[in-house]
Amino acid sequence: MKQRILTGCVIAVFFLVWMLCLFTPFFGLFLAFLSSVSVYEINKAVGLKNRPIVILSIIFACLQPFVLTWENLGNNIFGTFFHNLHNASSSLLIFYILIMLTLMLFQFQKTKFEQVAISIFASMVLPYSYSCVLFLRDVYANQPNNGRLEGIFFILFSFTCSWFSDIFAYFTGRAFGKHKLCPNISPKKTVEGAVGGIVLTMLFNLLLLFVFRKFYFSAPIIPYWFIAIVSIVLSIVSIFGDLTASTLKRNFNIKDFGKLLPGHGGIMDRFDSCLFVWPCLYAILNLANLFTA
Repeated sequence: MKQRILTGCVIAVFFLVWMLCLFTPFFGLFLAFLSSVSVYEINKAVGLKNRPIVILSIIFACLQPFVLTWENLGNNIFGTFFHNLHNASSSLLIFYILIMLTLMLFQFQKTKFEQVAISIFASMVLPYSYSCVLFLRDVYANQPNNGRLEGIFFILFSFTCSWFSDIFAYFTGRAFGKHKLCPNISPKKTVEGAVGGIVLTMLFNLLLLFVFRKFYFSAPIIPYWFIAIVSIVLSIVSIFGDLTASTLKRNFNIKDFGKLLPGHGGIMDRFDSCLFVWPCLYAILNLANLFTA
């Protein structure tokens, strides 16, 4: 527990620095780091030994959030270059898949197709999920009233739905848990803990919105009922994300995806639920904007 708390403090410092760099070109470096390490952990989990494929998948995963971050700086030569690179993404994706499959042929004795398929899938999906933080940051960037503040709010909101719901569920489950939620996947999770995590997370998010509306937002655009409903939805999504990661670890017969974060496992162990929450929240905000347009 002591090691877990110390690592938690390091994660908190990392998160603080991450938020301070939110609107800088360096933010893409954080997302690129998380993407590349996550893909490395997946490659290791499936037992992929083909080093060229591992290296290429990590490079591909690293470039995606970096390109998206610098693409937003379209008023300089670097932003223009990355914008053009992003426009050619479909062609690059085709070449990437062909190269990965070709590399499989050179070491077919120790490389299975399903390993390469998982590596390709992970190197495309995981960076996109991490990059959804960029989309959340800029989702209301053109709003005349709050602009960037709404982006900051929704990023914090996404973390509470993924991390805080798990923390609240843990303590609620320890206090009141009697009925197992998914005993064959995650024996420690209980129905009571899940419900407690969802409810407490919703209340915390309503408090978070109250603070932003009172001290930061110049106009109360985001309604309380919307945050309450989305909080419940995303807390459930977070549970499914965590259970999905647990299922993958059971399929691969591993305890943790990595050892980078002592007491917490790897990057995938810490961000598994976030990888589900971020894209889901971005989709909800887009749909909400469509319905209210």
